[in-house]
Amino acid sequence: MSSTQLETSTEKDRDSYLDELPDEVEMSLFDHLEELRRRIFYALIAVAISIIGCFIFVKPIVQLLEVPARGVKFLQLAPGEFFFVSLKVAGYSGLLISSPFILYQIIQFVLPGLTRRERRLIGPVVLGSSVLFFAGLIFAYIALIPAALNFFINYGGDVVEQAWSIDRYFEFILLLMLSTGLAFQIPIIQLILGYLEIVPSKQMLSGWKYIVLGSVIMGAILTPSTDPFTQSLLAGAVLGLYFGGVGLVKLIGK
Repeated sequence: MSSTQLETSTEKDRDSYLDELPDEVEMSLFDHLEELRRRIFYALIAVAISIIGCFIFVKPIVQLLEVPARGVKFLQLAPGEFFFVSLKVAGYSGLLISSPFILYQIIQFVLPGLTRRERRLIGPVVLGSSVLFFAGLIFAYIALIPAALNFFINYGGDVVEQAWSIDRYFEFILLLMLSTGLAFQIPIIQLILGYLEIVPSKQMLSGWKYIVLGSVIMGAILTPSTDPFTQSLLAGAVLGLYFGGVGLVKLIGK
């Protein structure tokens, strides 16, 4: 056997090995449903504990989220409004804190159905997704929210007194932070598509004009203010993440 044939045979054996299911176990539909029920139950318990813990310490969390709105007076416009705001903040915070455990339960459920090749993605995807999501939250907190609030405060600041509904304020910043965290997942989606050879890096790069247009539209949708500076911040971040994702896919040879 020639060296070329030997290399081809070795490559085929390697591909066959990577495409195998290492923990292939026969499970009935009832077993799958029972496993799903168990994982959902564990996740809900973690969410409930996290939300209760965040509700206990909700006032420091609220004070932290009020920092970007310096000089603004918050009003409770209806009886119990701050109580429901506290529940909302505790809910978002609890989901955020329990998200690693939720992700772990999802991975444990789908892991038996993944090949060795697909399992190689789990570590980088989980780590990268977590880092990028929290980076998106920080970016929204220190850049997007202050820029948007500064626009609202300065616009008409010499005409009206700045007194905002606390419920509307938290609805605004919590949704902006969540949407920004999700927008920061773009490189992870690119990595998965590239690694599985669904969309190669060359094809990702060829559609750059549409990506620029899409990032501008996303910036306009995700930032509620009409301030072009705030929209440009998010659009620029999305573009940077996308082209960074293209570089990452090229780096893995796809």
